[in-house]
Amino acid sequence: MILVLMGVSGVGKTTIGMLLAARIKWKFEDADDYHSEENRRKMAAGVPLTDSDRGPWLSALHERMLEYRQKAESAIFACSALKQEYREFLAAGFPNNEICFAYLHAPAALLRERMKTRRHPFMNSDLLDSQLATLEVPSEPWSIEVWPISVAGTPEEAVEEIIGRLRGEGLPTTGTG
Repeated sequence: MILVLMGVSGVGKTTIGMLLAARIKWKFEDADDYHSEENRRKMAAGVPLTDSDRGPWLSALHERMLEYRQKAESAIFACSALKQEYREFLAAGFPNNEICFAYLHAPAALLRERMKTRRHPFMNSDLLDSQLATLEVPSEPWSIEVWPISVAGTPEEAVEEIIGRLRGEGLPTTGTG
């Protein structure tokens, strides 16, 4: 099973992903680790990425997800996946019961407040507005399973909700699944 924690910068994808992985003993990967140096420089300078900037990054992520599938290991990926076409690209080749997305969301004002205290090696907080503008909020009917998860509370509360969703779907919440 591949679980993608998606949403704009500042929603806590990495924090929640690491907490969740520790709780359910799945592997965790941060999509930020797959960005090219050029993408990192752009983001650090406050320059929004284009679809063409994101293409190689999404391809690398998709390949990594397929590696987990081939090894029959469950993994959590923290990835913005802002557009429906990105989510469909990442889900390509996976049966619906082997991939799902958790759409982490909170009011923009809360995200802006959180980003004031956050330190990220290359994600400029000025990019939040461009990410919010780019975000295509998942809406029904979904071709891919997407769970809306509010992160207005604590990261632990979001983790509990995700674990509840996994269990409710009969998905593994320990080990490789």
